[in-house]
Amino acid sequence: MSGDIVSNDWFPAAQSRSSRIAYRVCRFIVTWFIRLFTRMVIEGREHIPVSGPFVLAPVHRSYVDTPIAACVTARRMRFMGKDSLWKYRWFGWVAYMLGAFPVRRGTVDREAYRRSMAVLDSGEPLVLFPEGERKSGPVVQPLFDGAVYLALKTGVPIIPVGIGGSEAVMPKGARLIYPRRVHVIVGAPILPEATEPGRLQRSLIAAYSARLHTELQDLFDTAQARAAR
Repeated sequence: MSGDIVSNDWFPAAQSRSSRIAYRVCRFIVTWFIRLFTRMVIEGREHIPVSGPFVLAPVHRSYVDTPIAACVTARRMRFMGKDSLWKYRWFGWVAYMLGAFPVRRGTVDREAYRRSMAVLDSGEPLVLFPEGERKSGPVVQPLFDGAVYLALKTGVPIIPVGIGGSEAVMPKGARLIYPRRVHVIVGAPILPEATEPGRLQRSLIAAYSARLHTELQDLFDTAQARAAR
C-alpha cells in the first residue's frame, strides 16, 4: 500500500483533521468487532492518562493485540509495526488508520526512533510491544530496550498491559480469528526518574526493564487466568 504513514512526511499528514476522523471511525468499528467477537473485558482504564504522552507496553501473543491495545482508551494511539505487515493490504490499511508506522526488524532503525520521538514530543501516546515480535506461551520473554529507553529519554510514563486470551483468538500461523474470551489488565504507570541530558546509563535502562518485565508477567498471569474463566 502507499500512504502518508510510510513516507517521510507521514507525521504532519497524520496530524490532520481527516486523519483524526478516520482514526475515530476505524477505532469504533474495530472496538465493536473485538468486543463482540472476544467478549473482551478491560480492567484498569483509570491508569491511562487523560492527556499528555505515554508509552503503552503490552505483552504480545497475537496480531489482534494491536487493535486490542487501541481499545483501552478513546485517545488516539500510535503503533510501531514490522514493515512486512504492510504487504497485507487489508492489515496495512487497518494499521494505517489506527496510527501505525513501519519499522525494519533486525536493524537499528533510526527512522523508527525519530518517528517515535516525534509522536511523544507531540503529546500523543505510543504503543510499543517490549517483547518485540509475537511470542508464544505463558512466560514474558526478555524485553527489548526500546520502550524503556524512549520513556526515560522523554520523561513519559510507561504503562504495562497484560492481554490474556489473545493467542487463542489468532495464534501464530493462523489465518482466521477464533471467538475466544479476552481479558485485558492495564497496570499502574511506571514513572521514570529525572535524568541528565545525554547518554542514558545502561544500569538505569536495565533496572527499568527488569521492573517492567516483572509487572508484565504479573499482569499477564492474572489476565490469562481471568480469560480462562
